[in-house]
Amino acid sequence: MQLLSFLLRSSRKQVAIAIFTGFLSGISSAGLIALISRAIGAKEAEMGTVAGAFIGLAAISLVTSVISQVILIRLAQDAVFHLRMRLGRQILASELNHLERLGSAPVMATLTEDVQAVATAVSSFPFLCIDLATIVGCFAYIGWLSWIVFLMVMGLFIASFVACQWILNQGRKRLAYARDDQDILFKHFRAITDGIKELKLHYPRRQMFLSDDLEVTSASFRRHNVDALVLFAAAASFGKLIFFFAIGFVLFALPNILSVPLQTLSGYVLTFTYLILPLDKIVLKLPVLGQASVSLDKINALGLSLKSRSEAIAVPAPTHPDWSSLELRHVTHTYYQTEDSNFVLGPIDLTLRPGEIVFVVGGNGSGKSTLAKLLTGLYVPESGAIVFDGHPISERDREWYRQHFSAVFADFYLFDRLLGIDAPNLDAQAHSYLKQLHLDHKVQIVEGHLSTTKLSQGQRKRLTLLTAYLEDRPIYLFDEWASDQDPVFRELFYQEFLPKLKHQGKTILVISHDDHYFQSADRIIKLDYGQIEYDRRLNA
Repeated sequence: MQLLSFLLRSSRKQVAIAIFTGFLSGISSAGLIALISRAIGAKEAEMGTVAGAFIGLAAISLVTSVISQVILIRLAQDAVFHLRMRLGRQILASELNHLERLGSAPVMATLTEDVQAVATAVSSFPFLCIDLATIVGCFAYIGWLSWIVFLMVMGLFIASFVACQWILNQGRKRLAYARDDQDILFKHFRAITDGIKELKLHYPRRQMFLSDDLEVTSASFRRHNVDALVLFAAAASFGKLIFFFAIGFVLFALPNILSVPLQTLSGYVLTFTYLILPLDKIVLKLPVLGQASVSLDKINALGLSLKSRSEAIAVPAPTHPDWSSLELRHVTHTYYQTEDSNFVLGPIDLTLRPGEIVFVVGGNGSGKSTLAKLLTGLYVPESGAIVFDGHPISERDREWYRQHFSAVFADFYLFDRLLGIDAPNLDAQAHSYLKQLHLDHKVQIVEGHLSTTKLSQGQRKRLTLLTAYLEDRPIYLFDEWASDQDPVFRELFYQEFLPKLKHQGKTILVISHDDHYFQSADRIIKLDYGQIEYDRRLNA
């Protein structure tokens, strides 16, 4: 039912048409069984009529099957496409601090494993509809032959269905436990990729990680999956047993209870035998459908969580390049780490003006990066206000406010093309900056695409500086940009690049520990455990 409601979001009308044609195909298949049964005992004069009906039903079954599958395949792929896009938009629209608290592991598990599980299940939906329709048609044929036999068989199947449903529910519970383990596994996989150097350098740490973390979680994941698949296999086997029991009942017990003509009896046996194939295919899909059900629950849970902390997204108005002031008025932000340990930044009172270089300094954990995220609008103040040109920034215009910043954070991400930069002669401008950054022998830019990003950390950071230059925004933020640069480029950054930006009227915020270059700043703001210790102007 979850898969059906998922598909109905795309187009109710097309789903209805596809299901109708699928059922028509299945009922036609059941009709073919009835004709075969009739042909077995038919007289020679009737064979022409039966053959004509057989050809007609076969054609109907084929055509409606193709129509149903084509419609449902397109709908299924459209539904998965829209699901991916919806999740992507919801993630990008959610508040940054909420995403940070969720963590990347469950989000990545949902985007990859859960979406793929749903995609696999919906791809089998067209065939499930046809198989179900075939089963319904066969049961209708049994009822047409004898309603008493139909009631007996249906009673047997309902009893077996209730028993199988209980087993399947237990299997789905185990799949849900396995899916929770998968979130933890993604966290461990990230530890392997991000912490490979630390794990290689420390043998006891590596062995403890393998035995206490990765092995324990993997074993739990395996155990829950094995339990689930065993339960699904038990349900399938039990279903087959009941089915063969029904055939045995019709063959051996029914003639002793009722007077059944041989042709009718052969019709029952033929119908039950034919039903084995569609029932077997449905049973084989039970684990896939169970996994998709669990994955849809995870996707919906993530969607609700993201929606609860969603920002107002709208096309921003043009920026104000000639702004006059940016103020933080009694702004605070809290990191909720544990019940007994929270870090509070603020209250912060700060005013920035165009055309100044401001260094933000302080020890590790003093709140420099948090202040940067508040200033750029990535974090929403818990109290206080950000006032830009006398206008308090609200939820409605936060997107517009952010467009005034170009930022290179310490944990930056480098895209392999110049996304969203609409500038004339973009490649020529980019090549000019590549020369200034001494990267023209390493990287080429053609139609906005970088020829490579497989560079050293310092060179990659220089490419982020190129992107920031091309964005040409009023306010620049550099979070420990020079920390990965050699002495030559560190000197160029502080003594040449920053003064050039200032000369263009830009405001530059630099988070730095390079006290040797503090004289390059107009102001130095020092933070100490979330508070401004001093705000000192160096150049009058």
